[in-house]
Amino acid sequence: MSPILLLAAAAALTSLTVDRQENWLILKSPDLPGGEIRINYLEAYCRANSHSTDWVSHTVVKHKSTVVEKTPKRIRLRDLVSDGVTVDHTISARADGVEFRLVAKNATAKDSEAHWAQPCIRLGAFTGFDADHRKGNIDDYLGKCFVFLDGKLSTMPTRDWVKEARYMPGQVWRAPGILPEDVNPRPLNPNVPSNGLIGCFSGDNKTIFATAWEPYQELFQGIARCIHSDFRLGGLKAGEKKEIRGRIYLVPNDVPALLRQYERDFGRAKK
Repeated sequence: MSPILLLAAAAALTSLTVDRQENWLILKSPDLPGGEIRINYLEAYCRANSHSTDWVSHTVVKHKSTVVEKTPKRIRLRDLVSDGVTVDHTISARADGVEFRLVAKNATAKDSEAHWAQPCIRLGAFTGFDADHRKGNIDDYLGKCFVFLDGKLSTMPTRDWVKEARYMPGQVWRAPGILPEDVNPRPLNPNVPSNGLIGCFSGDNKTIFATAWEPYQELFQGIARCIHSDFRLGGLKAGEKKEIRGRIYLVPNDVPALLRQYERDFGRAKK
């Protein structure tokens, strides 16, 4: 795609705004299928040793989210995790998507058990299917979704698709260095992604939605016509502070351009 066309396509999303309704982060633009993308933000903070254990009684660490500031272009949240960790989120609408800046602090005298957290991004309407995941075949959107394996875009279901786990269906790819037992209790794919991007193509194949976090715990395809890049906290030590960055890309269907932007943002596209 020529630079002029790229600029024209990016300009179409200058009207992108962000909103907060209950636990939903909502991206809005007349250029989006259905006019919006909804994100359960955050669905949960999670403990380690999560792949084969009960989601409710073990994995989820409860939290409460408070809106500190809300404008059409920026939202600031403060999460108070039940073990005393605070996470401040600055969420900013950009011409090509959304930027996340998080600061996690453990001001307590105890190590935190929160190792990762998951934003659940609902993409039924964006991919050309029903926005209500309770209707139809929940796997109908899979062919629109992708991760990168061996340096190449791989659409779902990817190779070595696993169909057994504590909870079904879905698919998880753990980040490099993450233990298999410390990820979502859905089927764990044996392949480790080449980078932290997970995404999908719009129903008309003109637009890519992709998301990434640094650091990240896992990439995940779920049961609500959703995809996740779940960010890593690592169990903050007493007194520890960490900064976490995230991105959502809403860009023209140009995969090499997406990878170049990801590399500029995170420096990981070639790894």
